[in-house]
Amino acid sequence: MPDNSPTILWYRRDLRLSDHPALSAAIARGGPVIAVYIHDDATSGLGAAPAWRLNRGLAALDAALREVGSRLILRRGAALDVLREVIRETGAGAVYWTRLYDPEARTRDSAVKSALRAEGIEARSYGGHLMFEPWSVETKAGGFYKVFTPMWKAVRTRDVDSPLAAPGRVPAPDTWPRSDRLDDWALGGAMDRGAAVLEAYARPAGERAAQARLHHFMAEIVGRYGETRDMLAQDGTSGLSEYLSLGEISPRQCWHAGQHARQQGKPGAEAFLRELVWREFAYHLMYHTPEILNRNWHRGWDAFPWTCNAAHPHVRAWQQGRTGVPMVDAAMREMYVTGRMHNRGRMIVASYLTKHLMTHWRIGQEWFEDCLVDWDVASNAMGWQWAAGSGPDAAPYFRVFNPATQLDRFDPDRRYVRRWVAEGQADPPETALAYFDAVPRRWALSPGNAYPDPVVTPAEGRRRALAAYEHCAF
Repeated sequence: MPDNSPTILWYRRDLRLSDHPALSAAIARGGPVIAVYIHDDATSGLGAAPAWRLNRGLAALDAALREVGSRLILRRGAALDVLREVIRETGAGAVYWTRLYDPEARTRDSAVKSALRAEGIEARSYGGHLMFEPWSVETKAGGFYKVFTPMWKAVRTRDVDSPLAAPGRVPAPDTWPRSDRLDDWALGGAMDRGAAVLEAYARPAGERAAQARLHHFMAEIVGRYGETRDMLAQDGTSGLSEYLSLGEISPRQCWHAGQHARQQGKPGAEAFLRELVWREFAYHLMYHTPEILNRNWHRGWDAFPWTCNAAHPHVRAWQQGRTGVPMVDAAMREMYVTGRMHNRGRMIVASYLTKHLMTHWRIGQEWFEDCLVDWDVASNAMGWQWAAGSGPDAAPYFRVFNPATQLDRFDPDRRYVRRWVAEGQADPPETALAYFDAVPRRWALSPGNAYPDPVVTPAEGRRRALAAYEHCAF
């Protein structure tokens, strides 16, 4: 017998309409579809900048749903309790959602699925956040890949399903359940005065903006991506990370666009496709070894003499973009003004913190969790462990990036540094001055401050790191 009861579509990090398997399945089931976003512990635990960005993403999703005859219902509380409430109010017979892969989400979702099924509610999860499910990619020996290049070779020629089209209409219920007001959640509240600065430099949110950025990248940038993606002052990267993080675009959509560019002979397309698989690699590692999120993946690093004091003056200087090392400071200040940081900059600031300053990668990981609008649980953890040397397929532990030579190579005319570091400039640009408006008042910083001497010079930091490595058995 057909069941025309409503289906609840539980939105999480999949804030789009196109290439959304759970949404397509909900429509195909028949009956109204009720889109719900739940402000639960996962949302409450977001850092300041990711929460601010989520607020913009939810507003954009609600607007997109209204264009197709629907809307987004907002509720606060434990996920299972909220879903039960909406089921009672609407008579829904099914709850569908897109799978997540971090341990907290897996535990929550498993409990929700078991409880709802026990109560006679159809509960289903679907793919969509990844191209390849973590259990679907194995080595010849049957385990998961712990090194990236073999995984890349294993999946690069795999068929990836074509993206699903967005629905022209989402069937609505006769009566909508109640919804919280997004403004009442105050998701951007922790940003304080930095929110106004971030707003001025933010990319537009939502699926439409994500598709526009993908189109621009494929039309204007991907052909030279291999050469420009590391140049700090250029718009030479995809700019898609924040959209992928919140699921405003799907990896399948990016993959097929990249494959089309490769077939057209655009030389940077292969490098872009590798970056998409690198993201998958991070998620597969998190799924199979969830400890990567909070402890050294290579346990031999547990005895390494990192500083674990987040209040250390050197750590504070790093956090404030006041290390006296222009490459590091420029990248940190870019993050405070825009919520983003160039990927080359991320490698340099992470290397400087973990190697020159001998500080535990967890301190940097947690700082990025608070400051980046494109924060991603798997990519952030693996990136920090890669830079520190403690992670899977990591940079060789003895490789210490020199921020001075990196600056010479990737910002030879210092446009990037001048864009973000005001001190020493007679007429600094707005971008550099905006940093002083974005950071907390308690830091008591102004453009009139003298630029600091290096807290640790590149040469001194390298010497200290290599000396420490000599006494460790990794």
